[in-house]
Amino acid sequence: MRIDDITKQSLLYDFYGALLTERQRQVLRLYHDENYSLTEIAAEFGISRQGVHDSLKNAEKSLEDYESKLGLVEKFSRTTEAIEEIDKRIDSLILTLEEGSNTREELKKIRNVIDNLEE
Repeated sequence: MRIDDITKQSLLYDFYGALLTERQRQVLRLYHDENYSLTEIAAEFGISRQGVHDSLKNAEKSLEDYESKLGLVEKFSRTTEAIEEIDKRIDSLILTLEEGSNTREELKKIRNVIDNLEE
């Protein structure tokens, strides 16, 4: 799995994990967070390795299905990118305006609001 895929799976789980069954959440957590192998998870739950594999794939498919219907991760990504772009443009404007300019001070206030969102 590539870094982008891992990040995407993590975001999908953060947004939609509560919609999965308890077993699906446990399997995903053990596999992705605890780095358990399929065999180790199978032993933990007393099921076959294939059963774990199927549960894992079904959970990941469910997360993808939720995203395709609701699009929350995509909206979050677009919002984050927009905030970063706005922040860069504000910084650029602040540098070009005269010291003491009312516009400059207002832009600084806007940038502070954006900075506080990121915390």
